[in-house]
Amino acid sequence: MPSDRPDSPTPPWRLHTFSADVTIPVGHPCMGGGIAPARIVADPLDAIGFVFGGGTLAKPVVFVSVDWCEIRNEAYDAWRDTLAEIAGTDPERVFVTAVHQHDAPVIDIEAQRLLEARHATGAVCDIAFAATALANVADALRGALGRPGRRVTHVGIGQAMVDRVASNRRFALADGTISYHRTSASHDPQAHVAAGGLIDPWLRTLSLWDDDRPLLALSTYAVHPMSYYGQGEVSADFMGMARRARQESDPAVVQIYASGCSGNVTAGKYNDGSPSNRPVLAARMEAAMAGAWAQTERQPLETASFRVVPMWFEPRTGVGHEPTDLEARIANDAEPFDQCLAAMALSWRHRTETGRPIDLPVLELGPALIALLPGETYVEYQLLAQRLRPDAFVLALGYGESATGYIPTAVQLAEGDENLGDWYWVSETAEAVLTDGLRMALTPRTLEANAQPGGLPPR
Repeated sequence: MPSDRPDSPTPPWRLHTFSADVTIPVGHPCMGGGIAPARIVADPLDAIGFVFGGGTLAKPVVFVSVDWCEIRNEAYDAWRDTLAEIAGTDPERVFVTAVHQHDAPVIDIEAQRLLEARHATGAVCDIAFAATALANVADALRGALGRPGRRVTHVGIGQAMVDRVASNRRFALADGTISYHRTSASHDPQAHVAAGGLIDPWLRTLSLWDDDRPLLALSTYAVHPMSYYGQGEVSADFMGMARRARQESDPAVVQIYASGCSGNVTAGKYNDGSPSNRPVLAARMEAAMAGAWAQTERQPLETASFRVVPMWFEPRTGVGHEPTDLEARIANDAEPFDQCLAAMALSWRHRTETGRPIDLPVLELGPALIALLPGETYVEYQLLAQRLRPDAFVLALGYGESATGYIPTAVQLAEGDENLGDWYWVSETAEAVLTDGLRMALTPRTLEANAQPGGLPPR
């Protein structure tokens, strides 16, 4: 398991930051073809990241958060490989996470090729655009590394509770029946009055400093980042608005936002999909970011380390999910989006057949750590990560390699969570695989030599 030992520090650590516009053109599919394609651009989509290296790190770590819905399979590998080569590091040390706005693209190159080869009417993404966007990010990274890096001497941690944004999809109806229909924009009055359910109420901000000069703030919160969507109005939505407002308030500090593990967490209790509610949700998020910043405690950065745990997930099986079923759906389904779903499922199956694992990387920075989880992980895994490391300030992020789709727990499967229809491509063993992976990735350093990969490699 590749990792860095936190031996005696050898400062300085260095920080490079970069950003690029990755806005989709008019006509491009949104959410993998599941909603209206891009009609207008309300506000741009950004990729914002940093490179952190030096000190006790054997090689630098690259982190980038992208205002896209998802990056999957071959496309995800291309992002990691490309950025790793430029930064002179290993692909495993490249954290790529999507914020998961829905009026934004899902990039799955193989799925799109499958559709085109079979002359399907559905479309997941534009392959040429995907290549251009990645090239723009690569150029931005290359330019950043061509400039002197900033010295990093301190790390800051701060958190604040978020007021009236997140709620669990799961809620009880008036007759006691359990529903999972609390969507991002909920029109059912019962979804608004019912209890919020299981969430993580804290927004967390990790910051990097050069003595008393703040350089970068990485904030995360677990909620689907959509207010209104599906009409072809491309937008970074309320999370993008909040991030940009924070950036304007202090231009010297690079602001990055990444979504937490929020596969089953939406704003539906507090959002009915009215366009006027987008700035309301944005203001609440901005207030939480400002609150976390005000509560930030700074301390010298004495150690930094990296580790990664490979995980092998099994594909979903059963009627409708076997390769022959998926091929038939691509060729014969009358609904273009159903063709897209089948192509994404088949792309994922092809990945599992090659034996390539999904990595769970962790970057520890003194008292804090960043762990990047795959797909639409449910919030239970974020809370588990925090329990596994009560000694640390844990940023558990979702939407890394997103080919898995939803990763629920046995509870949601037993209750028949209706969201686990087609955007759910792993078997029921996924909970054990991810739980084991988290335990290994978050093992205290003294026990790291005993850590084992999550899941079983293919035979």
